[in-house]
Amino acid sequence: MSPEEFRRQGHAAIDWIADYWAGLDDLPVLSQVSPGDVRRALPASPPETGESFDALLADLDELVVPGLTHWQHPRFFAYFPANSSPAAILGDLISSGIGAQGMIWATSPAVTEIEQVVVDWLAQALGLPEQFRLTDHGRGGGVIQDTASTATFTALLAALHAASGGSARETGVGSTKWAVYGSSQAHSSLVKAVMMAGLGAECVRSVEVDAHTQAMDVTALERLLADDIDDGWTPLFVQAAVGTTSTGAIDDVQAIAEALDGVGAWLHVDAAWAGVAAVCPELRDRILAGTHLASSIVTNPHKWLLTTFDCSVLWVQDRSWLTDALSITPEYLRNPASESGAVVDYRDWHPQLGRRFRAMKLWAVLRTYGLEGLRAHIREGVDLAAYVAELVGEDDRLELVTDPSLSLVVFRHVGGDESTLSAMHRLNASGVAYLSHTVVEGRAAMRLAVGSWRTTREDIDRTWAELQRGL
Repeated sequence: MSPEEFRRQGHAAIDWIADYWAGLDDLPVLSQVSPGDVRRALPASPPETGESFDALLADLDELVVPGLTHWQHPRFFAYFPANSSPAAILGDLISSGIGAQGMIWATSPAVTEIEQVVVDWLAQALGLPEQFRLTDHGRGGGVIQDTASTATFTALLAALHAASGGSARETGVGSTKWAVYGSSQAHSSLVKAVMMAGLGAECVRSVEVDAHTQAMDVTALERLLADDIDDGWTPLFVQAAVGTTSTGAIDDVQAIAEALDGVGAWLHVDAAWAGVAAVCPELRDRILAGTHLASSIVTNPHKWLLTTFDCSVLWVQDRSWLTDALSITPEYLRNPASESGAVVDYRDWHPQLGRRFRAMKLWAVLRTYGLEGLRAHIREGVDLAAYVAELVGEDDRLELVTDPSLSLVVFRHVGGDESTLSAMHRLNASGVAYLSHTVVEGRAAMRLAVGSWRTTREDIDRTWAELQRGL
């Protein structure tokens, strides 16, 4: 493809994206295809000779779009949002065009240093404690991971290295009986991280939650810690959830940290979805209370902060915890800059060696929207969720399961599980909107998570009218 052809096709690709967005309102949110439909529509073998890019663009409309569940649709309310935005997409495009590999500083200094600045900007925007920032005199710092699952795994590896005095790196987990704690509502990535670290799922302790708030019962945590210590287990890692997937519950990080006083376990704050809402000062106390006592915290700009997937930021109070646990330097990576100790090599901050220029899209978002624009986006989501809660309260057939959490509303039909799930499935099948479900205290509930940059009050009203037809 010549430069001029690339320019022409690039314009065509951007035009396609713009047209896709423009037509989203008229598409069913949830894909209507059956298993195997897309695969059967594709050739069984690759083309022997090259095709034009125009042919690929044509197939997007014919084959791809019908097989998509549209995460950028204004009435996508399932799971949590996976925001994109024009600025983020253009930033990601520039990153792809540059095609740099930022594994060490020397392979592209700008990739590393822009990331250093951008993650510090985000820390400031959220009001994170100073000790998490990469300052000349401080020990902390942040790094962009692909997802919060990888961030949790990375933090667990660092915790294991620190708690074992470095022996885990050389001889494995050994005979120590390590214990890992999270609430019964903690994300499944915690158990997966434990499995990947070779600790075994049997070391995970599921801590009870308060029946009303669904937040971790700290008294139950204290009992488990005491019992484990008496039984010869060593508490290694405690994950506090700030915005659980099920109900958006926010654990009391301050109380959890106090329960760990003298125990020595690593405290990790999983704020994957809710953390970015701290960009709004009025929400900050609720989200960040106690995080100054945590060893690490993660949040995902790719969920609710207008940044195209994947972009998850992990901060630690002491970056040496990561580098000591993960640094390996074969001869082919040695270079004067790294040997000088004057630069950051981010390949030592996570399991992967290779790394994309992810900071480019986050940089584009922060600069294009500014903090005012980001705060307006978050506040709109919170306000729309409050409106949904009002609608639930006005319908005698429905009830809130928990208080709304930021932009998440969890509710159910008073008639029971069958009525709840039937109403949700009818709404989803209509194509008008897409909700997901959860189970709270043994009973099914619907989740409506607002967060798209394109969602308006009219989208809530249209969704609600369709839901009413299925109740």
